[in-house]
Amino acid sequence: MDALARLKEKMMPFTKLIGVEYVSAAPDKVVARLAVRDELCTVPAVLHGGAIMAFADSLGGAATILNLAEGAWTTTIESKTNFLAPAPAGSVVTGECTPVHCGKRTMVWQTRITTAEGKLVALVTQTQMVV
Repeated sequence: MDALARLKEKMMPFTKLIGVEYVSAAPDKVVARLAVRDELCTVPAVLHGGAIMAFADSLGGAATILNLAEGAWTTTIESKTNFLAPAPAGSVVTGECTPVHCGKRTMVWQTRITTAEGKLVALVTQTQMVV
């Protein structure tokens, strides 16, 4: 089974809840989309910062899972987000998650979240602990 099929089959319940749609997946890059629905927005109607962070955290977790040994699991131990531009309700954002460091005990991922026009909405760096 390829990496994308594995992620879709073992998708975390929360990612289903918020509407993450995986586009491609490999140990060195995970790409997904998220529709900016009203339920994920703040006032004015733009994607809530917490939804942005949850989206990025899901991608970093998924990328780590693709790099784990059999029987290992992961949890986020640190996450930092730079919010750079709004994503309006009705739009779709894309997250592209790539490795900064893949070690035995920790993995660090950077996720770029962009609009369909390529505008950078947020830059997220997170550390996943390997357990």
